[in-house]
Amino acid sequence: MYININARAKTIIEQCRALLFPDFYCEAGECEGSALRQKLLESLSSAIGMCFSSQGGSGDAEAIAAEFVDSLPQLGQTLRKDVIATYNGDPAAESVAEVIACYPGIRAISSYRIAHALLLAGVPLLPRIITELAHSETGIDINPAATIGESFAIDHGTGVVIGATAILGDNVKLYQGVTLGAKSFPLDENGNPVKGVPRHPILEDNVIVYSNATILGRVTIGKNAVIGGNIWVTEDVAPGTKVVQSPKKYF
Repeated sequence: MYININARAKTIIEQCRALLFPDFYCEAGECEGSALRQKLLESLSSAIGMCFSSQGGSGDAEAIAAEFVDSLPQLGQTLRKDVIATYNGDPAAESVAEVIACYPGIRAISSYRIAHALLLAGVPLLPRIITELAHSETGIDINPAATIGESFAIDHGTGVVIGATAILGDNVKLYQGVTLGAKSFPLDENGNPVKGVPRHPILEDNVIVYSNATILGRVTIGKNAVIGGNIWVTEDVAPGTKVVQSPKKYF
């Protein structure tokens, strides 16, 4: 069953991308919107039903799938803002088309936004499968439970990790190797990890985090702050602050 769910998840991602960016992800002769929409409804209903069954739960798979498909235009508007933010933030990008077709950050973000919407709809398992497929494809690991605002950009992207309880505001930009992670987590009286505790960072609007920076724990990085490369952050950072390494002296 799990192999089938993974295969169907790949199909769902492809169908969603074809509807969201038909000029880039549609197969020739298969770009008629209503037909694509129907195919996605069928794929998604089946996969959601399988996921409910595998987890011992229940839900109206068809209703959830229909609501999700109806929400795709709004999701597409959000993704277009991510595309523009990525294009405007990278001088090497020669066109918006290049960003959509080539950039791993957009592939990972689109998978995250699809998965996050399904998670909010109460779908088990499938959201995590979708983001882990993107992780395998791009090297970018975004937990579907993370909360990410509009105009989000990931430049280069390899090695980026965003934990489940992370909260990112609007116009946040991350470079490769950034970790938004947790410190050691609390254990209950039986030595088991306590789940559901907010343990990942909050990045407010307009934050930039440069390559290989690590931000751990429930700390807040204030608006317009800049975190330099190869920095280890475990405390709050005030709005507008630039956190950089001390310059090294060579003898």
